[in-house]
Amino acid sequence: MGKILDKVNSPADLKKLSKSQLKDLAQEIRDLMIETVSKTGGHLAPNLGVVELTIGLHLVLQSPKDKIIWDVGHQAYVHKLLTGRKDKFSTLRQEGGLSGFPRRAESEHDAFDSGHASTSISVALGLAEARDKKGGDEKIVVVIGDGALTGGVAYEALNQAGHLNTSLIVVLNDNHMSIAKNVGAMASYLTKIRLDPTYNRLKHEIEERLKKIPAIGERMLHLSQHLKEGIKQFLVPGVLFEELGFKYVGPFDGHNIEEVKKSLSLAKQFEGPVLIHVLTEKGKGYLPAARNPEKFHGASPFVVKTGHFRKKNKIPTYTQVFGETMAELARKDERIIAITAAMPSGTGLEDFAESFPNRFYDVGIAEQHAVTFSAGLALNGFLPVNAIYSTFLERAYDQIIQDVALQNLHVIFAVDRAGIVGEDGPTHQGGFDLSYLRHIPRMVIMAPKDEEELRHMLYTATKIKAPVAVRYPRGQGLGVEFSQQFKELVLGKAEVVLENGVDVSLIAVGRMVKVAKEAAESLKKKGILATVVNARFIKPLDRDLISFLAKQSELLVTLEENSQMGGFGSGVLETLAEEGISVPVLNLGFPDRFILHGKPDKLLQELGLDAAGVTHSVEKKLEALRRMKFSFREEEWLDDVIPYTRSEDG
Repeated sequence: MGKILDKVNSPADLKKLSKSQLKDLAQEIRDLMIETVSKTGGHLAPNLGVVELTIGLHLVLQSPKDKIIWDVGHQAYVHKLLTGRKDKFSTLRQEGGLSGFPRRAESEHDAFDSGHASTSISVALGLAEARDKKGGDEKIVVVIGDGALTGGVAYEALNQAGHLNTSLIVVLNDNHMSIAKNVGAMASYLTKIRLDPTYNRLKHEIEERLKKIPAIGERMLHLSQHLKEGIKQFLVPGVLFEELGFKYVGPFDGHNIEEVKKSLSLAKQFEGPVLIHVLTEKGKGYLPAARNPEKFHGASPFVVKTGHFRKKNKIPTYTQVFGETMAELARKDERIIAITAAMPSGTGLEDFAESFPNRFYDVGIAEQHAVTFSAGLALNGFLPVNAIYSTFLERAYDQIIQDVALQNLHVIFAVDRAGIVGEDGPTHQGGFDLSYLRHIPRMVIMAPKDEEELRHMLYTATKIKAPVAVRYPRGQGLGVEFSQQFKELVLGKAEVVLENGVDVSLIAVGRMVKVAKEAAESLKKKGILATVVNARFIKPLDRDLISFLAKQSELLVTLEENSQMGGFGSGVLETLAEEGISVPVLNLGFPDRFILHGKPDKLLQELGLDAAGVTHSVEKKLEALRRMKFSFREEEWLDDVIPYTRSEDG
């Protein structure tokens, strides 16, 4: 840890440092983040870009009294280091350690549990309105990136904030827009003048004097305002924010601590909403991250000296297989169009975008728009494929129902990062998609047991004339060989992958099939015979096979990487109830709580969703069932020997 950072245990300690010490502190923070993330993985490039900005924020504000809302939250590492968590920073994203995102349970300096984009202004406006109603004086500050401003909810909040004229500060962290090169210096100069208290006082005096000039005063004032707006349109890049009711300040150099301090100090003096536009460089201070900020946005462990990632996987990930399959299918079917919400690399669509630029759309952080945009494409004969992470598809729930399913449009949802995601924690775990998709009429849902089956499912999805979701996990596949030809799967038919016997039937979804097979082998060694079924389809279910197994088995077990409530297991129970079949059922999945961050394998182990956990749960359930059955038999035997008689008094 750096010499100066050692002295910083709270934001108040920053105010004791000189300008040169603050500059050195920024470098120490960068060094520590690079060293730590090289071991733990994490969002390196976004955090390298906000070092000076975060220092400036804490120099001017009084956290935790003043509230800082970090949009998305993956750029809050510097904030954590400055707010008393530097000694735990080595535990970043590790089980039991610091979260990679702000968490109120972790520190009083974290005002909101961030994780999804574009929500910060809404939260801040709510906090600010509550402050005003309670008579408080704390400052409410948002830090939002230009990428997050592609999300519609951010504009909904901006619109209301301007309408209410609520005092809050929005810091726009711009690391991409070209606006700075065009008009940066002039805009900065004009903005400083426009927001300077002396200028505003002078402007007010001039306006009052113009009004008093007989006959022509009001016309001159009106003309001067039109002239001012015309000049602003040409020279001031923040006119959109001005029209929404915000005072626009900037753009400023976000890597200059003094400029950040001055702009924040100035903004604090004004009533109403203010937007400060700062320009930063994503990945600043570490050349590999600056050259390739997308790869270092959410980085896996890497070698600091070279910037090379430590893991070189020979087995492709599900995401890679999806991307390659999409390109292969698109060559054969010109209707196929790929859509992503600001994740071309994360969803594996980079090669598709390069090969089919006219059939690829990145709509920004706008999942709702992505889905309804797909509906329009489908209406006119195209076959849109939405590649969206499970946790982010939650945001488009209404659009999936109203704009796609209700109209029975052939839209494919490639639901990436389904199930346990791992180190990104509860805001990113994909544990709800089966529950929020399964009950939607007309929706077909599939989950592959391995990466080859993912290929067949995507091909099958192009043949089903209905909304289709194919959900698959993060990480490597199983390393299976691919068949040369695509195979169309029979709609709603499961696959028996292991027949040991029918003491127990294990019906599994997705990568839980592998776990079920391993558990079946362990159970066999203990004298318990288990059949393993790859469900393939979560909707429609293979009712015939489920009914057959239920009648043959002592115990039916469902396995899924999804919430037990409303998921695959719930569907099996509903089927059995409708068929009038009574059989003991054990549903294994996520409990009714949010899953914290940690290594995926360790999290699955703790949830009892590894082979050992499944084996233990099945043994325990069978033991209880057999003990109960033996108890019933014993009671029947006693009834035969000693007939029950009722006494007079009951």
